[in-house]
Amino acid sequence: MQSATIPITAPMTPDERTFFQALGARIAQARKDADLTQVQLAERLGLPQPQLASYEVGRRRVPVSLLPPLARALAMPIEALITDEGPPPPPSRRGPASRLQQQVDAISQLPRAKQKFVVEMLDTVLAQHVA
Repeated sequence: MQSATIPITAPMTPDERTFFQALGARIAQARKDADLTQVQLAERLGLPQPQLASYEVGRRRVPVSLLPPLARALAMPIEALITDEGPPPPPSRRGPASRLQQQVDAISQLPRAKQKFVVEMLDTVLAQHVA
């Protein structure tokens, strides 16, 4: 009896191609939001830059084993990489969200570079009033 194996280089199905193109686009956007070049991210992951480029355009399948280091390098949850929805929202409390919570939620939707800028501003303001 012969066992059936799928070659590693098997062509992608149309559904796989769609998934890996969307995944690659999310990786590319997260990389840009983190102000990283392909070369910088590839170095952090121990990959050649052309391989990362192939992942970003969906030409190659992203190995599952690469998702945790990729998420860490981009400072984001794996769920945000593999789904369009991102992580589930935290459980809500009764009543409307406070203005501060609404602002925090809005900041969390900004690109990483702008989030960093806002955090630095807040750190500066808080340091002046705490000291």
